Amino acid sequence: MKIATKFLGEVEILNEDVLTFPEGIPGFSEVTKFVLLPLDQDLPLALLQATENAELGFVVAYPFVFKADYVFDLSMEDNEVLVAEREEDLVTYAIVTLKEKLSDSTMNLLAPVVINMKKKVGKQLVLSDIKAYPLRFSLSALEGSVK
Repeated sequence: MKIATKFLGEVEILNEDVLTFPEGIPGFSEVTKFVLLPLDQDLPLALLQATENAELGFVVAYPFVFKADYVFDLSMEDNEVLVAEREEDLVTYAIVTLKEKLSDSTMNLLAPVVINMKKKVGKQLVLSDIKAYPLRFSLSALEGSVK
């Protein structure tokens, strides 16, 4: 099926690639269907795009590229939503705020997006330990390694 996207125009997606966020994304609880789309081969970024709302798309990054020691625990409630049977089925992303210069861009480590790729279900967590990670973690460490 074809969907309209915030940054990529119209793209073709497969039904089996649609991810369900049963609780939506905080602030957008009514939107529950998303798809992950690659943005650029040279950057570890993707687009978490709502399938039924072209204006709702979040640039996301694999946080471990920027902060190798990033770690958090899933609550039992989060695990139930994600129907996680194995840790290997889960993939973590962080929502990115892109600025004109990559070095000025940040990602939100306090509210990771966790997706069970096997079950195609996701949830944005809100970590309770607000001192553990910053809301705006700089992407400047990647600047020199990007073409």
